[in-house]
Amino acid sequence: MLYLFSPDKKFSTWRRLWVALARAEKTLGLPISDEQIKELEAHIHDIDYDYAAKMEAELRHDVMAHVHAYGKVCPQAMPIIHLGATSCYVTDNTDIIIMREALMLVRDKLVRLISRLAKFADEYKSLPTLGFTHFQPAQLTTVGKRASLWLYDLILDLHELEHRIDLLRLLGSKGTTGTQASFMELFDGDEDKVKRADELISEEMGFSATVPVSGQTYSRKIDYFVISALSGIAQSAGKFATDMRLLSHLKELEEPFEGKQIGSSAMPYKRNPMRCERICALARYVIADALNPSMTAYNQWLERTLDDSANRRISIPEAFLAVDSILNIYLNVASNIKVYEKVIEKHVSEELPFMATENIMMSAVKRGGNRQELHERIRLHSIAAGRTVKEEGRPNDLIDRIAADPAFGLTREEIVAEIRPEAYIGRCPSQVTELICEHVKPILERYPEALKGEDEELKV
Repeated sequence: MLYLFSPDKKFSTWRRLWVALARAEKTLGLPISDEQIKELEAHIHDIDYDYAAKMEAELRHDVMAHVHAYGKVCPQAMPIIHLGATSCYVTDNTDIIIMREALMLVRDKLVRLISRLAKFADEYKSLPTLGFTHFQPAQLTTVGKRASLWLYDLILDLHELEHRIDLLRLLGSKGTTGTQASFMELFDGDEDKVKRADELISEEMGFSATVPVSGQTYSRKIDYFVISALSGIAQSAGKFATDMRLLSHLKELEEPFEGKQIGSSAMPYKRNPMRCERICALARYVIADALNPSMTAYNQWLERTLDDSANRRISIPEAFLAVDSILNIYLNVASNIKVYEKVIEKHVSEELPFMATENIMMSAVKRGGNRQELHERIRLHSIAAGRTVKEEGRPNDLIDRIAADPAFGLTREEIVAEIRPEAYIGRCPSQVTELICEHVKPILERYPEALKGEDEELKV
């Protein structure tokens, strides 16, 4: 990702676009020689940054500075470099090319992450755990089912990425106000040649088409759509990391913790979830950064203004770099999530008696009890048991209270038989299996090469 937003990638792409322009113009009859094009091709990566900086300081124009730097090593081709084009021919087309490659890189990491999280969800799809709403104990779920929520968010993000990649189009050669007037002049008013030049450039740069209409720039809404897709990934990752931090506090799940890792300089016993905290920090940055392209899009004056340029040079690369880092950390965490089953079992056993009261009541009714009377008895016993836990710090004794109440006519063993955790997880295992079979597997089959990628090593 660093390379994609590097000067080498940017300015070599500018030169590839100048070659494509010259080749299209030659093909369509302009007096450009094979020797000139060969010269341009030979020096695509031969960039004299010192000379370009010197020229930019003199000209106060980055594109013209690089035209001169290119012309310095391509003296034969110098007269035809940038012929008929405006600055956005190289700057905007390059931005689209780099964003598409960056989106593909993000897509492939996202596919690997989906694969990894799917394995975790499948492994723990039947392990009962306490579910929470409002971070208060609710009905049971399973560890794998909870992971499937993280997984499905990523699947939605992948679909959004695919959509954005499919819709990306080059700006093409549209001229200073998007009218292609300069190319109409070059081709003596031949509209077919002007349109064909656009097509030839698009084909050479690996795109199926250019945008149908534009001002000097492509619509800045494209930047908004792209960065919004990245924001979506940041949101999903932030949700996962926040959940992991909560579960780490409960000592149920934990991110990887190295043998010699130090959790705190002052408190040796600490095991801070620093990787997930870093995900949250970066996610917040990307979500906030997504405001930049939306404000740029609404503030484009008529055919263009330049107050977008400096902002875009920061906001777009940083969004991609931050999301790339988020995915690197997420992959690292998802590869080795620690699951503490005994702690999970303890938390389930503490709360399950409350959840099982309806089943207990039904069993008592079948034995001749009065439903309304039993409901009131359970309510009173539940309040008393809750007081025992919260005020006295003792274990939940609801089962013992019900067993001792003759109104229920149930032994402790009969009540315990009603509160097997497996009986309270609904369709959790099936839901996880269906998600993997119907939604994950088609993705993995669609991108087999993405699964071969190697993870980045985390430096901290």
